[in-house]
Amino acid sequence: MQNGRRRVASASMTDRLPTGTRAGYAMGSLATGAFGTVPGLLLLPYLTDDLGVTAGVAGLLVLGPKAWDVLVNPLAGRMSDRTQSRWGPRRPYLLFGGVAMAVLFAAIFAAPVSGPAAAAWCATAFLLTATAFAFFQVPYVAMPAEMTRDYGERTRLMTWRVAVLAVAILVSGAVAPMVVTWGGDGLAGHRWMGGFVALLIAVGAVGAFLGTRAASSASSVQSEPSLRAQLSVAAANGPFRVLLVVFVVQTVGIATMLAGVNYLAEHVLRRPDDGPTFLFACFVGPAILVMPLWTRLGRRLGKRRALVVASGLLTAGALAMSAAGSVPPAVVYLTVTLAGVGYAGQQVFALAMLPDCIAYDDARTGRRQAGVFTGLWTAGETLGLALGPGVFALVLAVGDYRSATSGVEVVQPDSARTAILLGFTVVPALLIGPVTALLSRYRLTEAALAEALRETTGHAAPQAERLG
Repeated sequence: MQNGRRRVASASMTDRLPTGTRAGYAMGSLATGAFGTVPGLLLLPYLTDDLGVTAGVAGLLVLGPKAWDVLVNPLAGRMSDRTQSRWGPRRPYLLFGGVAMAVLFAAIFAAPVSGPAAAAWCATAFLLTATAFAFFQVPYVAMPAEMTRDYGERTRLMTWRVAVLAVAILVSGAVAPMVVTWGGDGLAGHRWMGGFVALLIAVGAVGAFLGTRAASSASSVQSEPSLRAQLSVAAANGPFRVLLVVFVVQTVGIATMLAGVNYLAEHVLRRPDDGPTFLFACFVGPAILVMPLWTRLGRRLGKRRALVVASGLLTAGALAMSAAGSVPPAVVYLTVTLAGVGYAGQQVFALAMLPDCIAYDDARTGRRQAGVFTGLWTAGETLGLALGPGVFALVLAVGDYRSATSGVEVVQPDSARTAILLGFTVVPALLIGPVTALLSRYRLTEAALAEALRETTGHAAPQAERLG
């Protein structure tokens, strides 16, 4: 066992969690879902079509603040690992980080100017919001590894979380564009939308803080002496490396698709008013209905194989949507639904496998450092969510998409419509599908993890050692 105090799970930690605790923890997905969805969906068209920012510059503005979190998230994880309070090591961040994120989010869509000054305003507000989000999300994602030791219970907990995440994405993604329209379109509509989403974020953050008050947590702090040493430990965790790469690349593909929803509805389907709402409802709605099916499939196939199946469905749905524009909109919505079923499973199993990697690290090193792993995980996820709109903006620029200011109508060339279609279908499929092959190198099964966790000295069992 390595020197230093080992973090010991509290005596109150149980394998099965009360329904209230699952529901309370899941509430946090209202905040993560809203922030992860709305900027990728509405910020790019807000910049290009209302504030007159060129597509290339707008893409950089969407990417930059979130890319900043690649640096901030590991620091947020280290801080939450070392925090001690009467509320536990993680929960204070849920409250204060979440409320700050809500206030700052509203400021993003309240730009009082246009042109270059608007670009500076949005970049600054987005940077601050992304920082607040890091200090909320990293501790939030770290909590499941400390709330239960049960392999299957982590899947159940993530099922609750992803179900609420689906509701958050559906509400924020489908209703937010409607709020823009109800508010008068243009700048005024976006201000109303920013306030609506900020309220959703605040409800989720406060709900997660209150709902997890009975959750177990670590009773003492044990971590490597420096952030560099912690990152080295994470890099040595073979299953985590594989899962992180797969998840981040797939997140880029999903975010690329989400960034194109408004553009596809307006320029390809010719349904700018209700198109975005229908597309979002078809993509996210299935997650609420198919969660029990994914849970059963996960028990039968295992998490890794179930993730491969889900990724395949998501890829197939994205490719099938390439027929949009030449088939009736109803057919497009059906293919989006297929992709949505795959998306639900992809989220559940990737998130359920992350706590397994953290538990494996605890057995392998004798130290529990959930914040460091979730800091890297959320940094990668945030970067993926930022890269997606950037990728889509690049495709738009190549297709000669023409920007405009609010109230000015611009006729787009055929090349722009082709770029929109490719950016919404083929490009995401190429990002989501091929990287799934890396999961063949992920060998952290339930049996291997159980063997590793039997060791109480901090050294992994022989089979688990081979996993690294």
